[in-house]
Amino acid sequence: MRRDAAGLAALLAGTGVLHFVAPRPFDGIVPRSLPGSPRTWTYLSGVAELAVAAAVAHPRTRRAGGLAAAALFVAVFPANVKMAVDWRHAAPARRAIAFGRLPLQAPLIAWALRVAR
Repeated sequence: MRRDAAGLAALLAGTGVLHFVAPRPFDGIVPRSLPGSPRTWTYLSGVAELAVAAAVAHPRTRRAGGLAAAALFVAVFPANVKMAVDWRHAAPARRAIAFGRLPLQAPLIAWALRVAR
């Protein structure tokens, strides 16, 4: 497997597993505007990350998986914005994490699109 695809698949799979192993931090960043329980959204996004990881890992589905990964990174951006807003008065380390996640989405999207090519 290409190294860039393997890395992206590993990142997505690891994060997807975390949604089930330690869901509470993910629950806290689910935008309030979404209907239903935050835990449901946490689990759904975990399933999506695992499915996209599998698609990226397999050569036949890599292109679609890379495009899906890019879309997923765009889709979770509102959660990152919510985290930044919620943590704007937190300790400096937490603020750095929350605000650092915002510009990180751009290289993640670019990585996914590179894998899709």
